[in-house]
Amino acid sequence: MSRHELLSHLNGLHQMMSHLLEASDEADCYRCFEPALPPIAWLFGRAVYLETYWLREVILGDDSMTARVRHLFGHNITPDEVVIQQLPPKEHLLNWALELQEQNLTLLANPAQLPQHKLMKGERLLFRLQLEEGELCEAIIAQLTASRLTASPGYQVQTPLTALPPSEAHADVHKGHYRIGAKHEDPSARDNELPPNIVELHAFRIDTQPVSNGAFLGFIEAGGYDNDEFWSEGGKAWRSNNPKRPHHWRKDLAGNWYGLGLNGPFDLIAEDALTGISHHEATAYANWVSTLGGQLAGAVVQHEYQWEIAVRARAITEFGRVWEWCSNPFHRYDGYLEPEDPEAATQSFDDGHFSLRGGSLHSQKMQRRSSHRHHALPEDRFRFSGTRLVFPGSQMAWHKS
Repeated sequence: MSRHELLSHLNGLHQMMSHLLEASDEADCYRCFEPALPPIAWLFGRAVYLETYWLREVILGDDSMTARVRHLFGHNITPDEVVIQQLPPKEHLLNWALELQEQNLTLLANPAQLPQHKLMKGERLLFRLQLEEGELCEAIIAQLTASRLTASPGYQVQTPLTALPPSEAHADVHKGHYRIGAKHEDPSARDNELPPNIVELHAFRIDTQPVSNGAFLGFIEAGGYDNDEFWSEGGKAWRSNNPKRPHHWRKDLAGNWYGLGLNGPFDLIAEDALTGISHHEATAYANWVSTLGGQLAGAVVQHEYQWEIAVRARAITEFGRVWEWCSNPFHRYDGYLEPEDPEAATQSFDDGHFSLRGGSLHSQKMQRRSSHRHHALPEDRFRFSGTRLVFPGSQMAWHKS
């Protein structure tokens, strides 16, 4: 991607986030409709802070703009009620952002005027800004979507959602040694994608598409939420405190399912990728599918290595519509080196978070790379998350019986 394209994308992100904030009611900008996410005013301010931090403070050595707001948006700041009450009014926040972003774009468009720095090589800074601000923009959209879920729109479904059988369109990936992770020279690589590792995998089959709305409806109609055999102990505890449906699904007066999104209610399409489920729901769904037998026997949620390798091998090409839950905890790769600057370091390496892959419709293009990794707590359903299943490898003609 050229410098011109990267700058154009960054400017587009600026405009999108400003529009989302500007179009929101003042009070709503400071509310947490989704408790696990900060309010959109803080997410917006954090994006402006990070851009200014990397460009002005790190590269130019000027902290005059960032030091004064570090207590609000800096590294490891928890946006609790005390912090939120200190945020400036929406109009002041927008004016502050507009001035800084215009100056930042001018500097970024003239790299000859900037000092030599490793972040300037291969456009690494522009890639970093796109990824960091893209994630924050997606979080803003998730928070705004959560605000819509409190509405009672009185919607009437036009085309009812119908159940579909789980897909048997699987692609084979053979046993072998494969590379996972980004190459060191990749300017868009995050710390959690490095270093590249070689892993050995057994043969497996993988769904060519993510789990669909219609297939998950089949799970619901088969009593999947009520069958304890499909749920882990943690899943049962989660299930007892949450509605038995995907996060944004609702029923109209006729009992038909519809979705609620950023732009209001909409008919759910059976073939579309499912979104709005937790890791607990993804696992329970896989356990149900496995009981159907035949080609579906042995179904499990994909491991992130299986997803990455299948994408590299072009065994799957349908991704990027929903974040896809993986079975494994989010972890450091062997040989991981933590960046010196804490702002560049991943903070969620623990057994509590699970990996997500693929990117959603609200993600930036570079988040849909084969090596890009995301993560979430197993109870999270607001990250536009679905899943994909894997199955035991096919019996090939050259295998001995």
